[in-house]
Amino acid sequence: MAYGTQPDQILEVRYGRDGATRPLVIVIHGGFWRSDIDRAHARPMAEGIAAAGWTVGLPEYSRLARNPAPTCADLSRLLSHSPGQVAAHNGRVVLVGHSAGGHLALWASAANVCPTLSGTLALAPVADLMLAHRLGLGDGAVRRFLGVDPAGRADIDPARMAAPATATTLLHGLDDDTVPVSLSESYVDRHPATRLTALPGTGHYALIDPRSSAWGRVLMELARWRD
Repeated sequence: MAYGTQPDQILEVRYGRDGATRPLVIVIHGGFWRSDIDRAHARPMAEGIAAAGWTVGLPEYSRLARNPAPTCADLSRLLSHSPGQVAAHNGRVVLVGHSAGGHLALWASAANVCPTLSGTLALAPVADLMLAHRLGLGDGAVRRFLGVDPAGRADIDPARMAAPATATTLLHGLDDDTVPVSLSESYVDRHPATRLTALPGTGHYALIDPRSSAWGRVLMELARWRD
């Protein structure tokens, strides 16, 4: 379904057998906010969550170098309007985001752009933009996304925003060499009510792979919002 008139304003919906009694799961894909990495790589994850009984929305969103405003506007539009247009859920929303999508999920929850949000599950999130920039993650991905030094964009950095009003859980692999677990630890230092589970022997992409040994833990954490 479309949630706007632009090509990237698209939401793929998959229906789970128990979806009508559970929140709608919105999966925000990662890719260091790059325009050449789209939602296709997150489809197995969305299918795996739907197979576990949930109704799942997998959106595309604008990704323009040096201009985060369209990205944030798209997700705000999606989360404020689209849940009411999707059938087979209980009226609530759970955000699941991976990597840069985890950053966007944490931003959206802190910015209160989804009025029916129950909680957020961030998987290996870029949860601290200042730290990610200092570490040079994604070959300068943070500066490329923001267009400025992240010191000047506290409004879009989850680690420096207010804590979300709803329950937030972070899952991060200890063997993640794409987005180190230190970013999640930094976020939790600033928002100590957040739950962080660090998984040994787990890399960056295992958390979105239904074939991985970590997938059961992803579903276990998601089940906290099942009712």
